Parts: sequence; C-alpha cells; structure tokens
Amino acid sequence: MEEVCEGKDFSFPHQEEKILEHWNSIKAFETQLSRTKDCPEYIFYDGPPFATGLPHYGHILAGTIKDIVTRYHSMMGYHVTRRFGWDCHGLPVENEIDRHLGIKRRDDVFKLGIDKYNEACRSIVTRYVEEWEQVITRTGRWIDFKNDYKTMDLKFMESVWWVFAQLFDKGLVYKGFKAMVMPYSTGCKTPLSNFEAGQNYKDVPDPEIMVAFPIVGDPDKASFVAWTTTPWTLPSNLALCVNANLTYVKVRNRYTGKIFVVAESRLSSLPSEKPKTKVANGPAGDSKKSKGSSSKKGQEGESAGATENNESFEKLDETFSGASLVGMKYEPLFNYFMEFSDVAFRVIADNYVTSDSGTGIVHCAPAFGEDDYRVCIENQVISKGENLIVAVDDDGCFTGKITDFSGSYVKDADKDIIEAVKRKCHLLSENFLADRNGSGCLTCTQLVELVLLPSFRQKAGLLSLEALPIPIPFVGDLILLSSTEQFRVGAASLPYSTFILIAVVSFSNVTHVIKSISNCALPFYSPNRFVRVESLKEKLLENNKQTYWVPDYVKEKRFHNWLENARDWAVSRSRFWGTPLPVWISEDGEEVIVMDSVEKLEKLAGVEVFDLHRHNIDHITIPSSRGPEFGVLRRVEDVFDCWFESGSMPYAYIHYPFENAELFEKNFPGHFVAEGLDQTRGWFYTLMVLSTALFGKPAFRNLICNGLVLAEDGKKMSKKLKNYPSPVEVINDYGADALRLYLINSPVVRAETLRFKKEGVYGVVKDVFLPWYNAYRFLVQNAKRLEIEGDAPFTPIDLATLQKSSNVLDQWINSATQSLVHFVRQEMDGYRLYTVVPYLLKFLDNLTNIYVRFNRKRLKGRTGEDDCRTALSTLYNVLLTSCKVMAPFTPFFTEVLYQNMRKVCDGSEESIHFCSFPQEEGERDERIEQSVARMMTIIDLARNIRERHNKPLKSPLREMIVVHPDADFLDDIAGKLREYVLEELNVRLLAPCNDTLKYASLCAEPDFSVLGKRLGRSIKDVANKIKAMSQEDILAFERAGEVTIASHCLRQTDIKVVRKFKCPDGMTEKEIDAAGDGDVLVILDLRPDESLFEAGVAREVVNRIQKLRKKVALEPTDVVEVYFESLDEDISVSQQVLNSQEHYIRDAIGSPLLPSTMMPPQAVIIGEESFHGISNLSFKIYLARPALMFNSDAILALYSGNTKFMQGLQVYLLSRDYSNLKSDFQLGKGKITVSCIENQPAVNVVLGEHMFLTVGDYHLRTKSN
Repeated sequence: MEEVCEGKDFSFPHQEEKILEHWNSIKAFETQLSRTKDCPEYIFYDGPPFATGLPHYGHILAGTIKDIVTRYHSMMGYHVTRRFGWDCHGLPVENEIDRHLGIKRRDDVFKLGIDKYNEACRSIVTRYVEEWEQVITRTGRWIDFKNDYKTMDLKFMESVWWVFAQLFDKGLVYKGFKAMVMPYSTGCKTPLSNFEAGQNYKDVPDPEIMVAFPIVGDPDKASFVAWTTTPWTLPSNLALCVNANLTYVKVRNRYTGKIFVVAESRLSSLPSEKPKTKVANGPAGDSKKSKGSSSKKGQEGESAGATENNESFEKLDETFSGASLVGMKYEPLFNYFMEFSDVAFRVIADNYVTSDSGTGIVHCAPAFGEDDYRVCIENQVISKGENLIVAVDDDGCFTGKITDFSGSYVKDADKDIIEAVKRKCHLLSENFLADRNGSGCLTCTQLVELVLLPSFRQKAGLLSLEALPIPIPFVGDLILLSSTEQFRVGAASLPYSTFILIAVVSFSNVTHVIKSISNCALPFYSPNRFVRVESLKEKLLENNKQTYWVPDYVKEKRFHNWLENARDWAVSRSRFWGTPLPVWISEDGEEVIVMDSVEKLEKLAGVEVFDLHRHNIDHITIPSSRGPEFGVLRRVEDVFDCWFESGSMPYAYIHYPFENAELFEKNFPGHFVAEGLDQTRGWFYTLMVLSTALFGKPAFRNLICNGLVLAEDGKKMSKKLKNYPSPVEVINDYGADALRLYLINSPVVRAETLRFKKEGVYGVVKDVFLPWYNAYRFLVQNAKRLEIEGDAPFTPIDLATLQKSSNVLDQWINSATQSLVHFVRQEMDGYRLYTVVPYLLKFLDNLTNIYVRFNRKRLKGRTGEDDCRTALSTLYNVLLTSCKVMAPFTPFFTEVLYQNMRKVCDGSEESIHFCSFPQEEGERDERIEQSVARMMTIIDLARNIRERHNKPLKSPLREMIVVHPDADFLDDIAGKLREYVLEELNVRLLAPCNDTLKYASLCAEPDFSVLGKRLGRSIKDVANKIKAMSQEDILAFERAGEVTIASHCLRQTDIKVVRKFKCPDGMTEKEIDAAGDGDVLVILDLRPDESLFEAGVAREVVNRIQKLRKKVALEPTDVVEVYFESLDEDISVSQQVLNSQEHYIRDAIGSPLLPSTMMPPQAVIIGEESFHGISNLSFKIYLARPALMFNSDAILALYSGNTKFMQGLQVYLLSRDYSNLKSDFQLGKGKITVSCIENQPAVNVVLGEHMFLTVGDYHLRTKSN
C-alpha cells in the first residue's frame, strides 16, 4: 500500500475527480454491465425529467436513491440496466416556445405552421442534456446517457400508440364530455390534467352576486334567488337546483315589496337594507352608499348587513319543502338558449345543494360544472353525449352564441354581465371582498383562523370564502373542488358549495409563469378522450396492496386515498407538441381506426412513416373500408397528455411489444421505482393505472418516495431569491459522497421535508469521512512501518485464521463487522436507506474509538510482530468489508480506499464496484458485542464521576467497582476486558460485584409512555403498586422477566428498575461516588493515595511528549528518541518517577525515555520544550532523530588498539544514510563488512556489539548488562 497524507490534507473533491478518471479509463460502468449480463435481471424504471432546466437538489436526491439501490443489487449479483430518460413533450416545452416565438393564440401556431412550431419545440428539448450528464455523473451516479430514451423518439411513441390501442380494444377509452370539471388553460387552449395543472396560476378574485329568477305564473310574482361567484356562467344557465330535503320560504322585502324564494336557513344571506330616510337638501337615502352596495362589514366576510334574523324581510305563507319546487319554471336571464325552453329553465333537485352557504338555490350551467352537468343529465335538461354547447372558445372568449358578449374574454365580461343583470332588475347584491393582509388574498394561516371562528361560520356559512382567491403554499396539483369534496388545510376541512380554484403560489416566479400559461385556468367542458379509470378502481386498490412502499404511510394513506377517489382520466390535449392520438375517423364519424403500430398505419395508408409527430402524420388519410363514396379517414387533431407517455414508460423505453418481449414479460412488474412525493398524483399514479388496465398488475414491486428539499429558511429553493448554494458549489467544496450521505441521512428519504444546510454536508465530512479516513490511514502507516523496520511486507491474514484470534477486541470487531453486514443487507432489502448511515456512524465510532484506540500498542508492533500482523489484518479486513458494504452509498471514497488496499491482496477486482456484496461469514458473538458495549458504558460512567469531582484521567485512582447481576458480563469485564478498562480509566484495581443491593437500593418506576396507552384509566392504580414494590419484589421481577400487578402482566419493557447509589458506612460522597444507567452501576474510590503519585506524574510526562510530537508535526510512524532533563534543584524526585515508571513510559511512547546526559553530540534535535509546575516538577523534553552509538572498546579491539582506524570507522558510519545503513544490517542479519575505507583493513561490524543504531538500544543493552 502507498503512503497517504493526513486527513487535513486529503481533498475529497479532488480524489473523487481522480476516481472519475479511473472509472472512465477502465469503462467501469460498461464493464459492470458486461460482467453481469448473464445474471438475473433487476428491473429499474427511471422516471424521465424535463431537460428544459438544470438539475437541482430534488433531482440529485432522487438520483442518489436510485443509484444506491441499483448499485446494491448489482453487487448482489443482478444485471441492472440503467438508462436515463427524457420527458420531451408537454406544456413546459410549448410554453417556452410560445414565449420565444411570441405566440398568443392558437391561430398563431397555424399561421406559423405546425411543422415549424414542433421543430422549434424539438430544438430546445435537449438543450441542457450535456449539463445534466456532467452534474449527474459528478454525483457518482452510474447511468447510461448514450443509450438513453426520449419520449419523442419514434420507437417510444409507437409503444405509446400500442398502449392506447390496447385500452381502446378493452373498451376503456371513450370520447365525450366528462362529468367532472377540468381545468382549462385559455392561454394554451387545452384542457389540463390535474398533473399538468400543478404549475403557478394567477389569483383571480371573483365577484359575489345574488340574482333573482322570476317564477313563471307565480301569483305573488316571486323570484328564486341564486348566489354565484362566476357571473360569466350566467348566460349559459339552463336550470336551478334545490335540495329536496331543505325547507324553503317566501319572503317580502319590507322596503321594496319584492318577493323572493330562498332556503329558510339561508334567509340571513339576503342583503339587508335600511329604510329610506329624507334628509335636508339631499335625495332620499345615503348619497355615498347606493342601495345594495356593500358595507365595510360586508367586505370583511359576509353579505352586506346580513344577520341571523334578517329584519329587512318578512316571511309569507307557510314553509314548503324543496321537493315541492321541483318542476317549477322560471324566466331565463338571457335568451341565448331558448331552443332548450321545453326542457330547461326549471327547478331540479339534488343533495349536492347544501345549507352551508349561498341561498339554498344553485344556478346550473352544465357546460361549466361537474355537478351542474350531472344533475342536468339526470333530469333530462340536456342529453348525454358529445353535443353539449360550450359557449366559450379555446381562447376563453364567448362565442357568437352569446351575442351580447361575443369575443369577450369570460373573466373580463363579468362586469358587463353584472350590469346587464342589473338593467333587467334581477341583481339583488354585488360584492367584491377585500383582503385581510393587503396582498389581495388570504394566507393559508389566515384562512384556517377564519374558518375556525364560530362567529364567522354562523354568520356567513363560509359564504364569502368561495369568492376569495386563496393561494395555498401547497406544491401539487391545481385542485378544483365541488360541494361534495373537501380541502384539508391544517386541522380544518373546508366544504365548498361551488367550484373554486386553489392557486398554487409557493413558487417565486409567479408573474413569469402567468404570462406563459394564461390569465386564468377555467373550469369548463371540452370534448376529450378519456380512460375509464373509475371502472378499474377496485383493481387499482388491490394492486396497490401488492406493492411495497417506503415510507408505507404514503401508500396506505395518500396514494390509497387518491386511488379511492380516482376519476376517469382525460388523456387527450388540444395541442401540437406531443404524441398524436392514433385515432383516424371518417367524416361521418361512423368508422374509427386506432393504430397500434407504425406498420399498421403504413399498410393502411400506403405511405412510409419516419416520424410520428403531428406535422409528419396529420396529412395521412386512410381510405374508408366502406368504399370511395364514404371518403377517407383523417386523424383527430389531439395529442396525448404527456403523463400518458410517462405512464407508458415501462413498455415504451424498451419498445415493447415490438422488441424485448421476453425481457419484459419475464420481469414485469418492475422491481423498483423512486421519485418525489408529488408523483403520488403523477407518475406513480399513471404507472399504476396503465399497468392495471393493460395487465391487471401493478407496474412496480418496490417504491421509495422522497420528500421535498427546501432552502434553509424553509422556503422553496429559488434562483431569484438565491436562498440556497448550487449543487456544483457544494460538491466542489465537500465532495459528492458527503452530499449523498447528507441527503440520505435525512427526513427527506421518509417523504418528509429537508431544510438544506451546507453546514450539514460539512458535518458529514467531519463526523463520517474523517474518522473513517483516519482509521484507514492508521492501517497504512503501520503496515508501511513493518517495511521500514525491515520486516516482511504486510500481507493480510485470511479471514478464517483471523476469526480464531484469541484477542477479545479482535473477536468483538469481527463480530461487529458481521453485524454491520447483516444490518445493511436487512435494511437494503427493505429499501430503508435512511437507517444505514446512523448505524455506520456508530460502527465507525466503535472502530476508531474502541478497536484502534485500545489496540494502538498491538497495531504499532509493541506486543510482538505476530500479534501486530494479526491486529493489522483484522483492521484491514474490517475496513475492506465496511468499504464494500458502503460502496453503493459512497462510491468515490470507498473506491479510493479500495484501490490502495487491493495492492496487498492478490487477485482482487479492478474496482470495488465489481466486488460482490459481503456475506455474513462466521457466527456473530452477541455476548461479546454486548459486553464491549457495556464496557464503553462503564468507561463513560466513570468519566462522568471523574468530571463531577474534577479528577482528570491523568490522575490515577485506587479502585473501581462494577455492580451488575449478570455473572457472564462480570467475568468478561474482570477478565478479557479488564486491562482495557483499567488503562483507559487510569485505575489500579477493578472489583466485580453481583450483589446489587450492597452498593445500591432498588426502586421501580412505571414507563408511562408504554403503559399509559395500554392501561388507560387503570394506569394510576398500577403505577402506585409498581412504585411500592419491595427490593425482593424487584429482584424477583428481574429474574423472572415479568410480574403480574392488578391482573396486568407487566414485562421488563413496562417497568424501569432504578439503582440508586448507597454510600458505604464510614465514607463520604467526596471519597466515593457512583454513576449508573439503570443497568450497570460504577463506583470509584476517589481517596488520594501517595503510592499513585509517581504513576500520575508519568502520565503527565507522556502527555507532554505526545503534545510535543504533534507540535513538530511528527507522524505516528516517525521514529524519534526522547530525552528528559530535570530543571529542579533536587532531581531525585523526577529520577525516582522515571525509574519506577520506566516500563509504562516506554510502552506509551514506544521507546525508552533517555536522560539528556546521554544525548550524543551528533544528535539532531527536531523539537524541545520546557514545562513547569507539572505535579510540582519542572523538566525539559527533547525530540531528536535516532543517532548512532559506538562501543569504542569493542571497535578498538577490531583494529588491535589503533585509535585512528577506530575514528575512521566511526566517521564512515556516521556519514552513511541512516535508512540505508539500517537496511544493510537487516540484510546481513545484524552484521556488515566495511572494506571501503582507504588504507584501513576490512572489518566485520556487529550490531549490538560494536555499535547501536539508536541511543535507546545502547541504553537498554548497557542497563541489562
């Protein structure tokens, strides 16, 4: 292995870039795919992103999840094809082109030419592909960009045609006006799916008006009163709807004499009026406030002057039921639809009308409302089919049918319509509500506060809310709600009696998007192709049960609820850039052909097809099978909803069924998908719908759903606000691996939100990678030390031999490593990625702070070479195994370590990612793992006692007592683990004790968090009896593991046994103290002992030597000699300490502590420092390079007493390079021949007889002699 730098000099980003170069040089990804091509398939579906923007943290998060899972399964022996995909069609692309080309209306596209428009769309789809590849590759994700799939490719589009044809053949496709409100973009001139509608929409305040509809033939000339916030729908009114079970009443206005019919419970909603009064020099009434105008109070949330007992009106006659009103005719406001007069302009009834708001009478315009359409169909006001008249064109303007307002944009026409109603004397009230925060709309919090006010609900019955633009900070779909639906905001569920638009305003670039989408998204009907999702509902719910989700609550709640309320899916769009519907229809509509392949189209049309976009196939006609007189079939103009294409991805990306049929059919459903929480209503949903419709199966088996990555301030990440660091910046600073682990080890992998903090990524480097690297570096340093010292190069011992090691910490770390393998396999098989990093953190902490720390002597070779090689091999195996385990998570760092470690292991793979995932080898020793864990608890408890009494670890203590009832544990602590505990805590004696009552009193406490839920009201009685348990009762409970109290069987998880320290007689708390964790009790004897003074001084000296080594930047493997000089007048005290503690000091610093008087004149001092007042001693420490020492008498004997020859030999040896001279002695087995000195005879110099390589060697030899 090659030497490695210090952690502070290790650049993670730079090393990652070198690994990228290495992967490219060996074609790592391609090689992995090639090596596994004959292995079982693991099918992964990669949801296609739009390439019209750059990747952000959400993409990196999802990509990291996908990369981890697919790398893991590759290492598990699967062939995992990973192809990147691009979503090329849809409104985001068209919006951008519309802005670029200045397209405002649908006709503008026809003027330009669909061919030019579509080619312009095609030109921008792949604009950022190169940037995507750079960023995604830099994050360490292995995925094939060269063999990617695009939804605009002919093969992909052909498979989409096949999917639609299969649905058509199954009777799951129909054309018509769906009985639901669809959001319709008047800017894009197309209906929107609830998926596409998740973009930003402008808040459009609606007026709140009450309108009178005169009753035909009523003797009192009464009028029905209906309330609406969409005046633009009034010209299309065909019916009024009441609730048959509500009570209605006739009321007369006391001041105007007009008579109205409303629900009795909604009388308060009618506008209050004050009697006209005459004033001097002025007209009747208030000159500043016309009759019917809104008061300030009315503007704040209720109709003008409305009260619970409306004094402006008096009741007439008896009350009557809503059912009695059914069939009554009324005069239409406008005469645009008089052809329907025989069946329209009458009262109908339905339960969707409620008494929560309005007047209890709802005006119905079936072209613009789900319930309106449904009740009009049910009551034969209109006929079901395709002939519903929609008096609004694709641009959101009234058609010529509405003669008075023809060509006007519907929202702009609101005021004109209100004026027209007012001129007809049918307007009771008009009101625009002001906002509460000055912004023109309520905040989400204000909305919740408002609806939770009982006074508000009583007064207005939520009447005003329907008229407010309500921006909700909710990233998801545009939601249109009917009276039968509810929208949950916080703890409040808000019922609505009319259709309203919930605007998604969590984005910062609202103005920009508004311009590109439209002024408004309107709910109205448009002819469409639908997939019958409602008929599949039960099968969808059943298939959902067959899938496995992380986290499961998203599946069980959010997705289940979405499926349960699934509506038929409008899959066609009146647009241009998309996959065209493969539907050809004859002019009379009687003949329909659905293409399921390009071949079929070519055969029927007799033309060659090279592209399936509109401008290349719209001109293709098919002769009628009925004969020439029936003309030709032409393609319908619509294209597919791009979500239909995404949902077809499992089939289309491999061009099924035209290619890869066996691959697909053997491996469907796919094994794994992963995307964000928003895809529960998007991609996950469309995948499930299409696979259920086609094959009766779910599309996937396993799914990970991630949450949203927000800025640090909790807001959406915004380039405009600059409230987040760019991913490239973070990667360049800390590396991709750190970013990957930061994202994976966060709530966002559990479908929760993450507030991204750059400091959090640095924390991963500091807490994970640096300790990991330091353990690896310690291995490399000590392996290299063997070579430096002339021993055989390090070669790891095989695992089978290592598992037989008698060293307890070897046994422990081997077992802990197997537990790591077991845990990660278990969690990865369960797709719980977020549990792995915390476990790894604990493992690395144990590796560095227990195994490496407690084994430094062994790893440095101070317990013998064989023991050293065993310890190094164990550390090597642990690091290698942990690297393989973590390779899917941190592909770069594990590769860095592996590439160096593989150099000492013959036959190793070229990349760690070619290795198999580790298997459990050998049995795990749970007892030793538990004992070591308890040992660390004991050490922590003892440290706490020291800190409380200001006793630093350098001060030795006489004795510690460990109290625990488990004899096996006490045997381990007093036996195998004893030396580690004593050395770490600087204690002389360790006494085990299994008599738990000798030093402690026991008391029992109920665990209320567990028992409270289970016992309910009985908890108080049970808790009192638990607290009253005697010492003997508690001991019996511990032995049995359970106890019955008040007929409840309680186990050890229900009761906490607390051990409280009991100070022995004759001693104070300053002399003895204890600490416990409820399991083990640690007692320390704190009394001073003069016999421990010398040991304490020795630790102080060692501490100063180690600090000086760090000060002069010595590596742990750097060999130096340490000299000690006393600065005290009386040097006897320090001399006594050095003599008595000689072995301890030598073990601690790795060499003898030499008196300064032995320092030879040729010694090179590399560091020195004086210390004063250390245990009342003053001294000076010198660090020097190893220096040669000569036995002059022995050398003189070599030359028969010739002093000149002796000096010549010494000068020659001192001039030699120290490392080379050392190597020569090693090669000569401690002897060299010197024959190169001119005019001197050749002599054999023996190490340890004529000379010594260090002063320390000379000192030890002379002392032993």
